[in-house]
Amino acid sequence: MLLPRCFATLLCFAICFVVLSVIPSNNATSPNVPWYEDLPAVAMDYKVHINPGKEDCYFQYVNPGATFYVSFQVLRGGDGMAGFAVRHPSGQIVHPYQWKPNGEYQDQSSTGGYYSVCIDNQFSRFADKVVNLYLTVVRYDLWDKYAKEVEEINMNMDNFTAGLRTVEQNINHMLQYQHHSRGREARDFNLLSDNNTYVFRWSIIQIIVIMGTTAIQVYFVRKLFDTKTGSSRSRI
Repeated sequence: MLLPRCFATLLCFAICFVVLSVIPSNNATSPNVPWYEDLPAVAMDYKVHINPGKEDCYFQYVNPGATFYVSFQVLRGGDGMAGFAVRHPSGQIVHPYQWKPNGEYQDQSSTGGYYSVCIDNQFSRFADKVVNLYLTVVRYDLWDKYAKEVEEINMNMDNFTAGLRTVEQNINHMLQYQHHSRGREARDFNLLSDNNTYVFRWSIIQIIVIMGTTAIQVYFVRKLFDTKTGSSRSRI
C-alpha cells in the first residue's frame, strides 16, 4: 500500500508543476511601469523649498538613447546660490557640486536609467532657498522609428519627418529659453520685493528713532526754562 500512495503523491506534484508553469505570471504580463516613462517627451517644472543645512535629491527616469536635460536656478533666499549635482544611473557624478546661482546639464544620448539630481544648501546654515528645477526627457529615436514605418508602406516622407524633427528640436530649445527667462524674471521680482521690504522697515525704524529723539530734546529744553514759584522771597 505504501508504493501506490507515494506514486499518487508524486503524480499530484507533477500535475501542479505543469499547471503552474503553463499559467503566466502577473509580473510578466503587466509590468509595473509608470505611464509617463513611455512617453516620447516629458517636461517638468518644479519650484522646491530647501531648508538651511539640508540637501534634497530628485530622481528622473530616462529611456535609453533619449536626451536628458536639467537646469536649476535659485529664485530667492540667502546669498542666492546653492549646490547642484547630477549623478548618472551608473553611480558616477557627471556634474560635480558647484555653489552658484544657476546651472544646467545635458546628456544627448543616455544609456538609460534613473538620474539623480541633488540640490545642496549645506553651506547656508540659517537661510532657506527657493529653487526652480526644470527637467526634460526627449526620445528623438521615436522619430526614426516613425520614418521606418512610413518607408514600409512605400511613402517617401523623409523630408517631412526631418522637418518635423527639426521643428521639435527648435520648440524644445525655445521652451528651455522661456524657462530661463521666467526664472530670471521671478528672481528679479523677488529681489525687488526684498529690497522694498528692507527699505520700508528701516525707514519706519529711523522715523521712530528721530521722533523719539526730538521728543526727548524738547522735554529737556523745556526743563531748562522751568522756574520754581512760591519759594522765592521778595526783597525791599
